Amino acid sequence: MKTIFGIHGNSARHWVGDGFPVRSLFSYNSLGGQVSPFLLLDYAGPHVFGPTTGRRGVGQHPHRGFETVTIVYDGEVEHKDSAGNGGIIGPGDVQWMTAAGGILHEEYHSEAFARTGGPFRMVQLWVNLPAKDKMAPGGYQGIVAADIPTVDLPGGAGTGRVIAGELLGAKGPARTFTPINVWDVRLNRDADLTLDLPEGHVALLVVLGGHITVNGGAGAGEAEVVQLSREGGAVRIQADGDAVLLVLTGEPIDEPIVGYGPFVMNSETEIRQAIDDFNKGRFAQAAA
Repeated sequence: MKTIFGIHGNSARHWVGDGFPVRSLFSYNSLGGQVSPFLLLDYAGPHVFGPTTGRRGVGQHPHRGFETVTIVYDGEVEHKDSAGNGGIIGPGDVQWMTAAGGILHEEYHSEAFARTGGPFRMVQLWVNLPAKDKMAPGGYQGIVAADIPTVDLPGGAGTGRVIAGELLGAKGPARTFTPINVWDVRLNRDADLTLDLPEGHVALLVVLGGHITVNGGAGAGEAEVVQLSREGGAVRIQADGDAVLLVLTGEPIDEPIVGYGPFVMNSETEIRQAIDDFNKGRFAQAAA
């Protein structure tokens, strides 16, 4: 059985651009190597936007050294980057962007969603890359809900969508550089579920809605993250009511983490190089 290392959360919201009211539930500054290969998780919403003819979101900005995984629950997000990739994702869809050697991108509400307004909720997860892949070419995976397999959880506990990795024999469509699992789990009221998780993986239970009890003891509610030990192979989750979870596990990347804003590398020298490359307009070339 995996043990609980901690429960993390953040009630303070900040705006990313004018389209994403975000709570940062953890970051590489706060937890660093403890949750490797995961670097950051922003929970945007829930929020209700009114209709507008303007563009809501965040304009062009850089990343280097990792991947961003955007999962939409409500609303629509449009992506465009310097490698020529782009797309619109709605409820249940995922955008998996590999920044790696350097990419410039922008994220806005889709024009259709901006016109109508409505409920908005999404998660953005940053996944680290090992040193050997940090300068790889940029890439993009637009994964629609229809391509994400759904499994029924034991005992009628609920369902799990397999975005990456494997759950109960179903394999997710996302291509990853290191072994990770990303599961979108919906638990029914009074569910009592034991999930088998990989031995040696860092494991996180991200509560996006509802309240759960873990291993018969500690409780966690909306916008809280339960950090589990690498050791052990299972976790017991009980839902007090309906609950929405993001279950993350990953093989740790035991390498130095040096970050500066949107750049996450292995040394200060590499960070200075990233800043210099960005300032001299080299990112679009690196991503091409």
